[in-house]
Amino acid sequence: MSKFNMRTASNLKIIPLGGLEQIGLNMTAFEFEDSIIVVDCGLAFPEDDMLGIDMVIPDVTYLKENEKKIKGFVITHGHEDHIGAIPYILKEIHAPIYSTRLTIALIDHKLEEHGMKDSVKKKIIAHGQMITLGKFRVEFIKTNHSIVDASALAIYSPAGVVVHTGDFKVDYTPVFGDAIDLQRFAEIGKAGVLALMCDSTNAERPGFTNSERTVGRTFDNIFAEHKGTRIIIATFASNVDRVQQIIDSAYKYGRKVILEGRSMVNVMEIASELGYINIPENTLIDIDQIKNYPNEKMTIITTGSQGESMAALSRIASNLHRKISIEPGDTIIFSSNPIPGNEKAVTKVINELAMKGAEVIFQDTHVSGHACQEEIKLIYSLVRPKYAIPIHGEFKHRKAQANLAIDLGIPKQNVFMLSSGDVLELNGGKKEFAKVTGKVLTGSVFVDGLGVGDVGNIVLRDRQHLAEDGIVIVVLTIEKESATIVAGPDIVSRGFVYVRESDELITEATEIVDEEVNIILERGVTDWGKLKSTIKSELTEYLWKKTKRRPMIIPIIQEI
Repeated sequence: MSKFNMRTASNLKIIPLGGLEQIGLNMTAFEFEDSIIVVDCGLAFPEDDMLGIDMVIPDVTYLKENEKKIKGFVITHGHEDHIGAIPYILKEIHAPIYSTRLTIALIDHKLEEHGMKDSVKKKIIAHGQMITLGKFRVEFIKTNHSIVDASALAIYSPAGVVVHTGDFKVDYTPVFGDAIDLQRFAEIGKAGVLALMCDSTNAERPGFTNSERTVGRTFDNIFAEHKGTRIIIATFASNVDRVQQIIDSAYKYGRKVILEGRSMVNVMEIASELGYINIPENTLIDIDQIKNYPNEKMTIITTGSQGESMAALSRIASNLHRKISIEPGDTIIFSSNPIPGNEKAVTKVINELAMKGAEVIFQDTHVSGHACQEEIKLIYSLVRPKYAIPIHGEFKHRKAQANLAIDLGIPKQNVFMLSSGDVLELNGGKKEFAKVTGKVLTGSVFVDGLGVGDVGNIVLRDRQHLAEDGIVIVVLTIEKESATIVAGPDIVSRGFVYVRESDELITEATEIVDEEVNIILERGVTDWGKLKSTIKSELTEYLWKKTKRRPMIIPIIQEI
C-alpha cells in the first residue's frame, strides 16, 4: 500500500485520445512511469460529410508505441461511445478489460461477433472493489446513468488521486439498484483529490436532471389515455430501466409487448440473463404473433428514436418493415431527445408517421442520463479537487463546466481545457506540478465495412467530389509504333449529365479530346502521364465553361 502514498519526482500523465471535441470517441490514457491504464474505448458515429463511413474510432498510435506499458482497459459503462471501438482496438493492442457485469456482458457480445470472445481477457469488477494495475489502483464507484452498472473511477497513483466520473447523473430513486454513492465521493474528497475529470454533457443546463422514475409516471398516464390504440415506443436499446418501465405499464394495462430491432433484442436478452430486468410471464411475445392480438392489446418497443435510416422505426415509417406497418390511430412515443446532428432525421420520421395518421408524442417522455449544473456542483463540492479537467462533450459544454468550477472557487489556472492528444502532467507532492507538457498523435480512424483505416481524408474528398459533380471516364486505344488513335476516344458519364439528353455536350467533349491527343502524338510524345494530364485539364476547362461543374475525370489509355 505504501507505494501509493509515497511522494515521488515522477509525474502522472493524463492523455485524452478522444472525446473532448465531440460527443463520443471517449478514450483517455493515464500513465505513470512504466504503467498505462486506458479508460474507455468508444466510437463516434459518422458526420454527414463522411460518405459511406460506418463508424469512427480513435487513432491509438500512441498506445501501440507503448503497448508493453499497458496494464488494462478500464470501462465506465456500456454505451457505444465508451465500448464501441473495443473489437477494433484490441485486435492491435493486447490487454485485459475490467468493468462491471452488464458492461462486460455487452463487450462480450461485441467480441463474439468479431470472433474475439476467447482471445481477450475480461474481469468483472463490483462497485466498491479496487484493482491494482501496475503503479495504479482503480476503485469502481456506483453512479447512475441511462444504462445500468455505470461507474465512476477513483484512480490512485503515486502522484495523487484522480476521480473520473464517467457519464453520470444523481438519481435518488433509480428504477434498478442503488442511488449514486455520494458518501464514497465525499470520503475520497476528504482524503484529498488531485484532479476531477467530470462529465460535461449537460453542463449548460441549470438545475437537476429528473429521476428516471418520472418517465415511468408519464408512460402510465399515456397508457391510461390511449387504451384503444396500439402503442409503439422508440427508445435507446441500452436504456434497460426505460424498457422496464414501459413493460411495467404495458403489463398493468393488460398489453402484450414486442421487442423490435436487433440491438434492442440483444441488450434485453443480456439484461434478462443477468437479472437486471423483470419481464412478467406471458407478457413478451414474438413478432410473428402480432396478428393474434388486437391493436389495443399491443405495445411495440423499438429502436430508431434517433431517426437512423436502417433502424426498426424508420423502416416501419417508410413501409419497408416486413411485419409492422403504421395504421391510422396508432400512438407513437419518442422516448429520447435527438442527439445533436440528428434533428432532421428525427423530424423526417415524425412527419412520415404523422402523415400515415399516427399520433406522435415526444413531450415529457424522456429524461437525460447526464448531470445538470447543480449535480456537477455537488460532485465538485464533495470531491474538492485541486485541479479541474472537464471531459465528455463539445468545447461549449466543457467551457460551461470550467466556469462552474471557477465559480466554486477553483483558481482559473487550475482548470485545464484539454484537447485530444495533450499530455497533462500532474503531481500533488512537495514539488507540485501541473502543466501541459506535450502532444501525442491522435485523430479519427474511419471504419467502412470490413476496412479499418483504409479510408482517409483523400478518399472522403474523392467521394464528396463524386457525390457533388459525378465522374467522366475517357477511354481511348493508341497504337504505340505509329502513335495513332485506333479506337475512341469514348466518353462515359456517371452522376454528371444524362448522356442521352446531352449529345451535343458529349460530342464536343469527344472532339476536343481527339484534337488534343492527336496534337500531342504528332509531337512524338509517348509519356502517357503527360497525355492523361492534358486530357484532364482540357476537358475540365471545357466542362466548366459549359456546365459550371467540375466532375472527376479519369482518362484510360490502352496501348497496343
